[in-house]
Amino acid sequence: MRRVPARSGGSHDVPRYHFNILDGVCLPDTEGTELPDWQAARLEAIRRAGAVLKDDARSVAVGDDWRIEVTDHTGLVLFQMTFLMIESPVMRRDDLRRS
Repeated sequence: MRRVPARSGGSHDVPRYHFNILDGVCLPDTEGTELPDWQAARLEAIRRAGAVLKDDARSVAVGDDWRIEVTDHTGLVLFQMTFLMIESPVMRRDDLRRS
């Protein structure tokens, strides 16, 4: 799965948020992104999820689950966005799987 590039920043009094991608493997965001507050971090998580879903939909669709976990500079998880593909029982029928 590809990584979504981080936005750069340079101010020391602006919080740094990390956007870790978990899809069976953890892809930690070691650099992080400086953003003004947690609301901006939430919007950034949505933007990154949208980019991954748009550009890497096939790799998201084949996994059990996929998520972005947003942490602060200490590693404290602030929130996460989880995407889970669940097949309905009708999709488990053999005649549908052969199509």
